Amino acid sequence: MVKSAPPKSSGKKVAAAPGAKKAAAKTVNPLFEKTPKSFGIGADVQPKRDLTRFVKWPEYVRLQRQKTILRQRLKVPPAINQFSKTLDKNTATQAFKLLSKYRPETKVEKKLRLTAAAEAKAAGGKVDAGKKPVVVKYGINHITALIEAKKAQLVLIAHDVDPIELVVWLPALCRKMGIPYAIVKGKSRLGAVVHKKTATALAITDVSAADKHELAALISAVKTNFSEKFEETRKQWGGGIMGKKSNEATAKRLRIRAKELGQK
Repeated sequence: MVKSAPPKSSGKKVAAAPGAKKAAAKTVNPLFEKTPKSFGIGADVQPKRDLTRFVKWPEYVRLQRQKTILRQRLKVPPAINQFSKTLDKNTATQAFKLLSKYRPETKVEKKLRLTAAAEAKAAGGKVDAGKKPVVVKYGINHITALIEAKKAQLVLIAHDVDPIELVVWLPALCRKMGIPYAIVKGKSRLGAVVHKKTATALAITDVSAADKHELAALISAVKTNFSEKFEETRKQWGGGIMGKKSNEATAKRLRIRAKELGQK
């Protein structure tokens, strides 16, 4: 069977619709040729992508992140949850400004002082011990003793002490003894005041006459935020914040249950 050839076109062009605009011909610059990239196998180098999700993070980073998520998901008892409510930024800045005036001496300063005293004694001169310096107190055992003796005027506790059991009882003790206390961010910041890597808590026992007014204002702000809200915070549980997937699954179950109840 022989197939017939398709009919030839008449060659006449269809007239353009009246009022239609002619498409402007694109002017191509011969100096700039298009060279589209091909990302096939063995072709161009693949573009840089954000591979953060696929990075194998170090174990300590993974543990930090898992701990944060767990603290959001699990129910946190009030005694531990109170450490998530820290002193506001402005008041904390004032507190650290005051603490920086009463930093204890460094190891180098102590060595120089003792050397000078030893040289004076060797020379036969009288060594004047001088007045005991007013400094910030640190060390959990020392601070506990100061609170129990009611010598501390203000106690600042770090919010990120690990294990938390080291300081979990300290707010209750401060309240029982009538000592103003505040929870601040964080242990490294407190440690820097006393020339250490970290410090669980700091205590102010005394200040100079010039700083009495500043300390009184700070104690007033701290009492408003912590001591007076103790009864409220001791009943507030934390955590119980679920993720997006879990919330969506719960909502779906509730919708199905509501639908079933509506059909009955």
